[in-house]
Amino acid sequence: MLAISRRDFCKVAAAQSAAIGLMSAGVLKLRANPLSMPIGCQTWPVREMIAKDFPGTLKQLAAAGFQSIELCSPVGYADEGFGGLAKYKGSEVKKIISDAGLTCVSSHFGIDELRKNQDDRIAWAKDAGLTQMLVPSLDGPKNPTMDDVKRAADEYNKMGERAAQAGIQQGLHNETFELSKINGKRTYDVLFELLDPKLVKFQFQVSTISEGYDAAEYFTKYPGRFVSMHVQGWDAATKKIVPVGKGSLDWTKIFSAAKTGGIKNYFVEMKLEMMKASVPYLRNLKV
Repeated sequence: MLAISRRDFCKVAAAQSAAIGLMSAGVLKLRANPLSMPIGCQTWPVREMIAKDFPGTLKQLAAAGFQSIELCSPVGYADEGFGGLAKYKGSEVKKIISDAGLTCVSSHFGIDELRKNQDDRIAWAKDAGLTQMLVPSLDGPKNPTMDDVKRAADEYNKMGERAAQAGIQQGLHNETFELSKINGKRTYDVLFELLDPKLVKFQFQVSTISEGYDAAEYFTKYPGRFVSMHVQGWDAATKKIVPVGKGSLDWTKIFSAAKTGGIKNYFVEMKLEMMKASVPYLRNLKV
């Protein structure tokens, strides 16, 4: 057996300890967070808290285990609790988020604010460090005609082109208008045909399973067309939203299909306590 000095022994022990630490961190990283993406949350559910204390709310989200957030525009969502953010420059918003230990690349913008001054909103988004600008809906009529859908798609394609020129990805959520039907076909599916895949991506609302819209099915049906998703648990028996990991949804299937869909990030969006309760499950979900 070779003799070894105490000094050399300490060096070897320290190196081994560091290696084990790195390996452990690697294992944890592999186990944590489906698709190796930050665990994100939408800030809409905590809008009242944000209206009172933006930095403090972000720190609470970070303490709950969230690593990224999705904002709502202080212009388009001024009356919903986000108006107070207008006092900050985009760069200041970015710093406040960073100081809380979070990242943010995405925000929702109302379609009307983009119609009025898209260039100004793009400038704010760039200043805030965003790379994705989502609209909740194209706000078409409740019972649209094909012409209504075509006009909405044409307008949004042009918005997508302008955003792309600035290095921003424009994306569409699925709310009321998108869940309507046209000639017996889902408006949502028609929009996949009409919106330019190079200019517009989609953000899937998982809770639309209540209306028959299955996330895994859409991710598989339209590969590469999605940029993100809003995540909610769903219990088919009670027909209620529940924390992620509870209820009847197959999250391994959903996140696996999300790879095909092209998902770049995801945001839990429920009442705060449910969002907090979702973190441990997501942290340990292997996909």
